[in-house]
Amino acid sequence: MPRQIRMSQFPEARPPREVWQFNEDGVSEPRDGEVSVRIDWLSVDPGMSGWITDKPNYMRPVQPGEVMRAFEVGEVVESRSPHFDRGDWVTGFLGLQTHGVYRDRLLRKIDPQLAPPQIFLSGLGMTGYTAYFGMIDIGRPASGETIVVSAASGAVGSVAVQLAKQAGGRVIGIAGGEEKCSYLRDVLQLDGVIDYKSGQLADQVEALTPDGVDLYYDNVGGDILDLLLTRMNYKGRIVVCGAISQYSETTPTKGPQNLLRLVTHSLAMRGFTMKDYISRIPEAVDVLSRGWEEGSLVFREHILDGLDNFPEAYEMLFDGRNNGKLLIKV
Repeated sequence: MPRQIRMSQFPEARPPREVWQFNEDGVSEPRDGEVSVRIDWLSVDPGMSGWITDKPNYMRPVQPGEVMRAFEVGEVVESRSPHFDRGDWVTGFLGLQTHGVYRDRLLRKIDPQLAPPQIFLSGLGMTGYTAYFGMIDIGRPASGETIVVSAASGAVGSVAVQLAKQAGGRVIGIAGGEEKCSYLRDVLQLDGVIDYKSGQLADQVEALTPDGVDLYYDNVGGDILDLLLTRMNYKGRIVVCGAISQYSETTPTKGPQNLLRLVTHSLAMRGFTMKDYISRIPEAVDVLSRGWEEGSLVFREHILDGLDNFPEAYEMLFDGRNNGKLLIKV
């Protein structure tokens, strides 16, 4: 039987593990303009925390009783759409389930000859696109600049630092723990690595940015953003991609105390989501796929097996146990 994971109620102050409800519900036959998809891979993303809170966000919250939203790839097993054939591979917000029926306009075809299907959830998926547009389009890294990326070993950050290096920047990555820092240092060969878990974060940042910071790509918000604001050079740029340090908080998001630096140093600070760039996805696919094929871009994945592992995977995101893009093989 097809299986689903639904959100039974908004978590509020309780652990999210308590609100996941497993079901085995049948799937209807596709109607005109619909396709039936067997889901093979699902992406576990920090943004999920915002989808299960009943407060304003960039997407409508998942409602109690609904299948939990997730970005996935799968194979079309039946089609009543002129745009898709049986055997096509597709990606989209397919939900936490093993099978589903979807309107064709909600899906995008992918090419499994270009890369294995799961890559379209990591480096050639939304995390790769987010890194690309945030770093290249908004950040505009230049040769010789000092560029700092937080959560630099994560799915988005690890691609962002590589793009910054290719642009000729002096790239500093911030991560938590020796294993993640070693990956940044030894595999991605960054110019400097900061372990925020080792203490004295301000001293580490100051030592590795003696001439200040020209571009900061922020994935975490909170205290690290506040600290980096004090290191920004005149007319520096800050790209606000996320705030994972505060996603699990039930209180209002804390703003930076050093916001006045935007004025005193003429800084540009801009946030974004991928909905700003949907029409330009082919551009990102072209650049990222060429880099991956040539070996100039590395996409790191952390894979768990089975839909049953979703509650554990979700918690891994927020306690830092995953290394790279977190995926589940359904």
